[in-house]
Amino acid sequence: MTKRQNNKQPQRRDFIKATTAGAAAISLTAASYDRVLGANDRIGVAFLGVGGRCQDHIDVILERQRTQRDVQPVGVCDVWDGSERLGRGRGRGLYPSARRCGLNVDDRNKVSKDYRRILELREADVVCIATPDHWHARMAIDAAAAGKHIYCEKPMTRTIDEANAVVDAARRHNTVMTVGVQTMADPSIRRINEMARRGEFGHIAQGQTCYFRNSLVGQWRYYPLTPEMTPRTIDWDMFLGHRFEVMPGVPLGPRRPFDRAVYAQWRCYWDFGGGLYTDLFVHRTTRMIAAMGLRYPARVVGGGGIYLEYDGRDVPDVATIVADFNEGAQLIITGTMINDHPVEDCIRGRLATVRFANRSRSENGRNVTDHGFEVMPQSIDNRPRQPGQQNNRETRFVGGGLSEGAATAPLWDNFLTCVRARNRDTLSTPELGAAAFTIVNMGVQSYRQGQVLFWDRERRRATTADSSWSARWEQRSHRRERPSQIMGWSGGDTGSTLQPPDYQRLAGPWTNGQDPAARESSGS
Repeated sequence: MTKRQNNKQPQRRDFIKATTAGAAAISLTAASYDRVLGANDRIGVAFLGVGGRCQDHIDVILERQRTQRDVQPVGVCDVWDGSERLGRGRGRGLYPSARRCGLNVDDRNKVSKDYRRILELREADVVCIATPDHWHARMAIDAAAAGKHIYCEKPMTRTIDEANAVVDAARRHNTVMTVGVQTMADPSIRRINEMARRGEFGHIAQGQTCYFRNSLVGQWRYYPLTPEMTPRTIDWDMFLGHRFEVMPGVPLGPRRPFDRAVYAQWRCYWDFGGGLYTDLFVHRTTRMIAAMGLRYPARVVGGGGIYLEYDGRDVPDVATIVADFNEGAQLIITGTMINDHPVEDCIRGRLATVRFANRSRSENGRNVTDHGFEVMPQSIDNRPRQPGQQNNRETRFVGGGLSEGAATAPLWDNFLTCVRARNRDTLSTPELGAAAFTIVNMGVQSYRQGQVLFWDRERRRATTADSSWSARWEQRSHRRERPSQIMGWSGGDTGSTLQPPDYQRLAGPWTNGQDPAARESSGS
């Protein structure tokens, strides 16, 4: 066996046996917690899970290292040795990524298949978690306990219980954490929310968003399988995670035979992710609830099915979630992997509709695209109603936004600024990440269980729904109560703006045979 081959073999003595969540926690010296960043210090960044998406994060850090000199890659972890032939010439996996980061592939402390070794690095101030979804929570909780700040790819976790556990850990350890929904770096989200809070859109009743794609090879099957992917080059047990837990008695993943497709295309299987719901819908859901001023739902139903892509997958190729909120609002999230024609991303208020949009213009002889949103005032009886300041009925475009493809670096900028300031209020907090994930995961549960679900805010879990949802709204209508009086929502809720026509006074029950209109005119 050559030295090169030997470097790629998993060293079993390097692994710490872990069969419970407690055993999985890492023991660290106090020095790991106490490093304080000065204005001129470089932030050490370690990468956990260096597949395709993580290569974009490595790009951001290497460019920032070159230009701003305030960051430095210090460690890399992945269960696969890797291949130089994948990823647009950048390579994927442990050893290609280590080389990209300028690390010595023979340094087992900085280049390892066991993430716990990387967490022991005193020079690692930040970890970037870009593993499959089922590993996010365990790594994030251990990283927080180790005094590391966290950039975690979306979705934040694989289950709702895990999301709650990550939020609790980040708060307990005062961890600065960003969930990698890059669109949260778009200033448009905050501008829309500010306008909503001022009441410019009236009561926000509905939002809709989507994620559509069309691929002949099948969604997520475009991740290539290579001959180099074998049990010899992949620590299969570590990938599965069956020796690790977040919730007691619940292993991260199952025991199952080695399968290249399960390893490289894990998003197709419920054991490791949530398919279209959690991989793609969570992008749009996060930005929509942030813009609308919503968080946890009250009622969720998920629909869909595997209608065309019969390739051994578990997850649907067509999916829709309908989430209703106690604030008197609804969010619809829909998509398919077999047609790429979208529906509009928009927010519907009583006084105006907000539509995410782009506009092209000419600048110095070239076409430039402005990203942003349009505000389209509503016409009620040919004029907008108060409250609100919608005097101009013309569609108004608000630019200065970011495209999704250009938002990864700005999200890192915000995160690293918050790390230096020890400010937990990042653009994409774990609290926001947990709320968005809860919506999409309840969609998964509803689809798989065939049930409508309620959210129990006190116990932080989903429960089976009953008829009380519609009954409560009907009772409120019969009492003629305003939503703002009932819900206390500050996110743009201006209450009912109904102005009943004169003939509506003829409505109402006849008591003792007396016309309600006659009672009203007599003052009785």
